Amino acid sequence: MTRKYIDCRNYPSEMNCTLALAADTEKELLEAAVQHAVAVHGHKDTPEFRRQLKSLFKDGTPPA
Repeated sequence: MTRKYIDCRNYPSEMNCTLALAADTEKELLEAAVQHAVAVHGHKDTPEFRRQLKSLFKDGTPPA
């Protein structure tokens, strides 16, 4: 099983978010990423948004 991650530092925003999330499964990472994106960045939880987020996942762990 390959760990997956998404890192807000790779996607500049007005708030300069520095959060990185990692998980052992895509499902777990997707749920955490959606919660963060909705609560912090004001995105809407839609099927299209979930597909977009999932396409941004990378293998491994975020760099320090």
